[in-house]
Amino acid sequence: MSDEMRTQRLLLRPVGPVDAGPITQVVQNPGVYRMLASVAPGQCKAQTLGWIAGHGAAATSDREHVRAMILDGELVGVIGANRKVAGLPFTIGYWLSPSAWGKGLTTEAAAALLSWLERRGETAFLSGHFADNPASGRVLQKLGFMRAGRSKLFSLGRGEAVDHFDMARIARNA
Repeated sequence: MSDEMRTQRLLLRPVGPVDAGPITQVVQNPGVYRMLASVAPGQCKAQTLGWIAGHGAAATSDREHVRAMILDGELVGVIGANRKVAGLPFTIGYWLSPSAWGKGLTTEAAAALLSWLERRGETAFLSGHFADNPASGRVLQKLGFMRAGRSKLFSLGRGEAVDHFDMARIARNA
């Protein structure tokens, strides 16, 4: 992914160490970490820095592309595409600061990320949301994702498996 992308309202740029403080502050909010699979309650700045440190190698190997969502100079969220194995579809994930909820920013950022991935030739995408997070489901539906199943997904933030809607999308150019 090029270093930066711009949407109508957002700058999408690589997440870096400078973002560790703002990211940590937001993901400590129960309204955020409870809706994520891989963020524990009380995540500290050192843990955030450890997560950020792996992004460069993951991007180079085309396993992960993570971007900060910047609105008016402030980090309001993070969006990314990751896959464990080359050739498999990317899974799209995101979170947004509660102060930015309800403004369509996640949809805007995800549309830009998906467009970039499609231009590279990616043809299928995965995502999903916890059953008690219908707002995330609406974002995915607006982006063309369709329900592909229902499962239990472990949420580190909740410490238990949670009902999860699995979703998939075929690229528009496929």
